[in-house]
Amino acid sequence: MAVKPFETSSVRMESQFLVTVQSPTEDVDRILSHITAITSLALGKYDHNSFETAVGFERYRPLAGAVAGPETEDRKRPGVSLFSFQIAHDQSLLSEIVEKIFQVHSYQEPVIIVETVLASRSKGLDDSENPNRWWNTSGDWKSKN
Repeated sequence: MAVKPFETSSVRMESQFLVTVQSPTEDVDRILSHITAITSLALGKYDHNSFETAVGFERYRPLAGAVAGPETEDRKRPGVSLFSFQIAHDQSLLSEIVEKIFQVHSYQEPVIIVETVLASRSKGLDDSENPNRWWNTSGDWKSKN
């Protein structure tokens, strides 16, 4: 049973596509730059929004037809991340982004996963005095200029 979009007093929960891509860590910024040339990845008053996991390992074994040629042993590649981003629930935009990822990815078989999710969008209320916000605490990772 699917959860329908809904609102609270502060937030709208909207249907979005969540796109997750597996990639060598050194390729993530390059791939994202191609994606943001198509869409800004906006989230309220911010754009270029994405998330990247910590670096991990990818396991696979090339089969017949793989550019690397068939192998009998599994490979374990270090330096691989997952990155994800949200876009509007727009099939045409999704198709364009998936095609671009395929074109610019370094893999013969890029791992691209798409899910329909409900994602929060602030209603933009004035909460400048909220003591939990990063600008009212010392916990922000980036110092104020």
